[in-house]
Amino acid sequence: MTKNILLKFAKKGINLSPDAYAKVIKSDNPLNFASELIVKLKSNDFKPVDLISVNGKIIDEITGNINTSSEESTEKDNSPEEETDSDSQSTQETKDSNNSKSDIRDDKKDESIDGIVKKKDSEKIEDAKIEFKRNLEKINVEYDFEVLQDSSNKSYTSGEIGDLITYFQSRYEKLSKILKQRPDLKMTTKVADIEDGQTTLNLILMVKEIRSTKNGHKFIEFEDDTGSISILFSNKNEELFADAEKLVRDEVVGVIANKDGDFVIANQLIYPGVTRIEEKEMDFGIVFLSDVHIGSLTFLEDAFQKFIDWINCEYGNEEQRKVAEDVKYLIVAGDIVDGIGVYPNQDKELSIKDIRKQYDEAARFLGNIRSDIKIIITPGNHDASRLAEPQPAVPEEYAKSLYKLNNVEFVSNPAVVSLDGIHVLIYHGESFNELPMAIKGLSYEKNEFMMEELLKKRHLAPIYGERTPLASELEDYLVIEEIPDIFHTGHIHINSYKKYNGIHMINSGTFQTQTEYQKIKNIEPTPAQVPVIDKGQYKLFRFID
Repeated sequence: MTKNILLKFAKKGINLSPDAYAKVIKSDNPLNFASELIVKLKSNDFKPVDLISVNGKIIDEITGNINTSSEESTEKDNSPEEETDSDSQSTQETKDSNNSKSDIRDDKKDESIDGIVKKKDSEKIEDAKIEFKRNLEKINVEYDFEVLQDSSNKSYTSGEIGDLITYFQSRYEKLSKILKQRPDLKMTTKVADIEDGQTTLNLILMVKEIRSTKNGHKFIEFEDDTGSISILFSNKNEELFADAEKLVRDEVVGVIANKDGDFVIANQLIYPGVTRIEEKEMDFGIVFLSDVHIGSLTFLEDAFQKFIDWINCEYGNEEQRKVAEDVKYLIVAGDIVDGIGVYPNQDKELSIKDIRKQYDEAARFLGNIRSDIKIIITPGNHDASRLAEPQPAVPEEYAKSLYKLNNVEFVSNPAVVSLDGIHVLIYHGESFNELPMAIKGLSYEKNEFMMEELLKKRHLAPIYGERTPLASELEDYLVIEEIPDIFHTGHIHINSYKKYNGIHMINSGTFQTQTEYQKIKNIEPTPAQVPVIDKGQYKLFRFID
């Protein structure tokens, strides 16, 4: 009943303060009282600003205290009983044997309250300011939080050809530095310095063009900052040829080859790659979200509210709530809202058709998360940021309500943050659109292998000028310069997890049902599945049947 009452007010654009909420819930007949109250509040005597947060005094004034005398009625009496499926937990089938997932399907009352209002005048509400649960509760937690990489205030490009050259030089230099750590590439030769009689070549090169010969070999044109060279990859060397088939334009690799006159044949292909890292100890939890798509008609509001209740330790069985208690950080890897005009006729699929109001609604949800959790938000292709990557943080101009939340951090896409010493690489994942078309064997359904491929290439979007919009910055901010402890992506709407060389690779799925676009592409999303790294262990929670 409690949830139904709050929904009745919310659908009419009315928010109740805590004391007003208590008066409604303690009335003789809360549902009837709520309906009568809504009619009076929506009369001409009250302006929209008056409805931002209705307090108990207003209710007393307009109702004459009718139906509010029953003080014995309690919130518990008007709430549904909690039902928990304690048998829903099962082992998550991943390479980490300790991974687990839990189904959370119990019905828990919605106890979230949008906020209270401060009045300049006791008789009239003016310039009302909404405050949230996060802002009201004092925080006693110490965070060791640091932004290690954020291009928001560093991004610059004029779009001129000179910037593009500088951009590729930056990419080449950064990846060359990584490749030169490999023993076979400590001593390399520039293309322009290859001598006529030289037979063995150790090179660091950028892929320029990939061609197949009539006999099925790969003939690849490479370049460095001094010149270009064509190298043959024979299909008779099956292992090498398989590696060469994963090459894409504009990536930087090491090549060891034999030179016979003007003919060069590859012997070895060396990707920048990632070395195995040691797992760090952690005594806290991190929750990963992306692609919430608030404002879409297909946004799963009820499931998302269950998630909010769970993270507030108010939902789920004892074990599930214990995991929630451990949570210290929440990361949102883009597309927290559905946006406006992202694709043709998108307005027909929106429940909220104003981008600022979409962020206001996001603030309503995130603002009711308990105050001891730090929230980190990056943009995605649906957010109010430029489309070209790297994307600066969502500007305050569009998301003022989110910026008012205490302990919310806005960073760019991509970004690297340190959470109590755990380094997390956050990337929304726009380049996932083209990797399956460029590399045989990759798919949306198994996007953890796309994440693995990006780590091997040490670049988040290696192909320039095709499906992924990239800005020709003076520096390439999409090179993965440092190896992260956790690699978090989104965009695909399909949850996945894999541990690769000690790195937790997580795609956090979505809170949106299948869209028309996904139906055309035959993409089946995995909505309302929330991944958590709890004290070093991966867990997956479901908030929908």
